[in-house]
Amino acid sequence: MTHPYEVAVPAEAALGEGPTWDADAQRLIWIDILGSRVFTYDPVSGRRTVMATEQHVGAAKPRAGGGLVVNLRDGVGLYDPAPGPASGSGGNPAAGFGEFRWLHREAVPGRRANDAAVAPDGALWAGTMRYDEAPGGGSLSRVDADGTTVTVLDDVAVSNGTGWSPDGRLMYYIDSPTRRIDVFDFDGRQITNRRPLAGIEEGDGFPDGLTVDADGCVWVALWDGGAVRRYTPAGKLDRVVELPTSRPTACAFGGRDLTDLYITTARTGLDAPHPLSGSLLVVPGAGKGLVQPAFAG
Repeated sequence: MTHPYEVAVPAEAALGEGPTWDADAQRLIWIDILGSRVFTYDPVSGRRTVMATEQHVGAAKPRAGGGLVVNLRDGVGLYDPAPGPASGSGGNPAAGFGEFRWLHREAVPGRRANDAAVAPDGALWAGTMRYDEAPGGGSLSRVDADGTTVTVLDDVAVSNGTGWSPDGRLMYYIDSPTRRIDVFDFDGRQITNRRPLAGIEEGDGFPDGLTVDADGCVWVALWDGGAVRRYTPAGKLDRVVELPTSRPTACAFGGRDLTDLYITTARTGLDAPHPLSGSLLVVPGAGKGLVQPAFAG
């Protein structure tokens, strides 16, 4: 089953990633990792903003009190909510975000941040990878609201999509070079019993970012696969969204009813990128998403 796509935001992001619906602000947040930029998009008004970050940014998620938590090259940082006009903030009020500060800083030469997700308890699960994508050079860590950080997986190549089942008892995870979507048992803090949910055949691309819908199905963007796939909780492929761009990177449900599937794309590394490579795409009425929790810090 295929679904028609539309262009939400035409762009030339080098490595568009991390679409996230901000339920409080009713807008989509997405990023350009290599361009060190965070974008917002209001689908009702069409308003867009852009903010430059301190470093390459792997993910940007809403905070419970407003502002953003960001997974940056050298660690996890916070942007405060936009200040009033008289506060003299050094942030970017036009984008809705104020001053920046580090929450957990851990610079590792040759390593950068990648995808991240907020767990049901409000903790950030933040992934890393080496720029050269060396096996074992990346990790997945849990970052609590107070900055306490615990490495959960330390033998990762390209840490990517992370998400939770509707009941919060399962966590899905992708280390892209494995060509697998894995599933863990989740007790609210810890993961155990890792096993494969589904595999991607050679020639169909690499699994990248993911989102989980209200039916408990897992939607996965396929880098170099030109598609987004939906897998049931049993691991059965049951829907495919074919795209004109070869490098979709991640997907998330958004819109007032959480029925529109937003898809980020990349143009980096392509000799002849499609004109829409780097744009934000949307598939209206693709399914029904879940409200994503905000970072508790």
